[in-house]
Amino acid sequence: MGDHKEQPLRVGAAVRRRRRALDLTLAVVAQRSGLSVPFLSQIENERARPSRSSLEKVADALRTTAVELLAAADPACSVDVVRAEGAEQLPAPRVRSLVRGHHQMHASEFTGDHDAGREFQFRNDQLMYVADGAVEIEAEGRAYRLGRGDTLYLTGGVRHRWRATVAETRLVVVAVAEHIEAVRDKPRR
Repeated sequence: MGDHKEQPLRVGAAVRRRRRALDLTLAVVAQRSGLSVPFLSQIENERARPSRSSLEKVADALRTTAVELLAAADPACSVDVVRAEGAEQLPAPRVRSLVRGHHQMHASEFTGDHDAGREFQFRNDQLMYVADGAVEIEAEGRAYRLGRGDTLYLTGGVRHRWRATVAETRLVVVAVAEHIEAVRDKPRR
């Protein structure tokens, strides 16, 4: 239960990501594949499951293979538990992913310190939550000191760096995944 291996795959998100990466409209994919725009839309929105033949036509239209689309598919589970006791116990500093798979959201837990000189800049928004300890975050030319229970929200594109100011600090970072275009809408063709 909650194991992605038990769940069917949702290929629609993989089709949409590939189509958008190629900057194609549904109409162009429909023309190339011989399938209808409404059917392709239903596939992308997980309201229809393509047959093997249809998936191969879509893959050809997207200049890939059905196997590649299936490999990039999202698991269909809506609930997945990531248990703390299953995490490998490494000496600090360490990072643990809190979300498995290829999803619209990414979350990680950082324990201890890390390279405080390393600057980060993510395309999409992110939230930093101090689960334990304290951190100092430098963003937009200002320093922010956060303690246990505090959060800092950063919009996409903001350059920042952080450092733990207390030993064994636990910082949870939740962000819109990098493969999602959440910052700005690209004009559709």
